[in-house]
Amino acid sequence: MNNKGIAKILLVEDETGVVDFIKKGLTEVGYDVTVAFNGTSALQIAGEKTFDLFILDIMLPDITGIEVCQKLRQQNLRSPILFLTALGTSENIALGLNIGADDYLVKPFKFIELNARINALLRRVTQSDNKTNDELIYSAADLVLNDGTKSVTRNNTLITLTATEYRLLLALLKNKGKVLSRMQLLEEAWDINFNLGTNVVDVYINYLRKKIDTDHEPKLIHTVVGMGYVLKEK
Repeated sequence: MNNKGIAKILLVEDETGVVDFIKKGLTEVGYDVTVAFNGTSALQIAGEKTFDLFILDIMLPDITGIEVCQKLRQQNLRSPILFLTALGTSENIALGLNIGADDYLVKPFKFIELNARINALLRRVTQSDNKTNDELIYSAADLVLNDGTKSVTRNNTLITLTATEYRLLLALLKNKGKVLSRMQLLEEAWDINFNLGTNVVDVYINYLRKKIDTDHEPKLIHTVVGMGYVLKEK
């Protein structure tokens, strides 16, 4: 945020009507909004200025919002990314979250919902920033997650996770010993309260197991049949 505490948002959207609607609303509630009408301009602007949050439309006239998101994450930009799209299928939602987005809003939407999503994402960042170094570290057995450096190790060996795998593991570690349903994992990891209608959580739990538990003892990620998943040492 700038020195006045105003969050700076980069809005990447090519539909002028949508741009006017979002920029007017966000400006009125106190955000500093910069607009890019295509992905190329967005990447250029993001390289020149610092933003607290990105709002990306997926369907852009040059490169897609998904490609923009990937490039931003490759540059190690950690600010929250919110996707806007008319594509509301479960597959698109899962894809967007997996490549580094933090939330997903399907068009058409009401401004009050957009504002609530933005507030939740920025609040989560602020809470993380206010934690001490000790509070940012979560562990189980020889598994250690440092939420400050976004690093995960097991037996002192660095483990590379995708953004989705990382958030799922963080949710499990924050609730160590507690059984979480699939919906709770979605809510804990991304503030999402809709049903994907697919086995996306099961898929990513399996990905995590391969990286976290394969060739290691004790096994940490366990299935509780009919209820969900739990991370525990025994």
